[in-house]
Amino acid sequence: MIAFEVNDMTCGHCAGAITEALKAVDGGAQITVDPAKHRVTIESTDVDPNKLRDAIADAGYTPVQIEDATANACTPAKTCCGQQQ
Repeated sequence: MIAFEVNDMTCGHCAGAITEALKAVDGGAQITVDPAKHRVTIESTDVDPNKLRDAIADAGYTPVQIEDATANACTPAKTCCGQQQ
């Protein structure tokens, strides 16, 4: 999964424009756009993430790739020793 933070995406129109731009680059991608969280996640069909980023930028937005798209996923809490609570 590839994820971008797009802080200048603020509404449904923005989400639609970004989705359209990404589909033009990767028509088979599964795209999730959340304007409230300023987050775009893409399950790509093997397109270079830089091309996806460029597509969002060409649509007029400022994407910042999130290195670990699973970093914000819910996981069991761990102690400082790495053991699950």
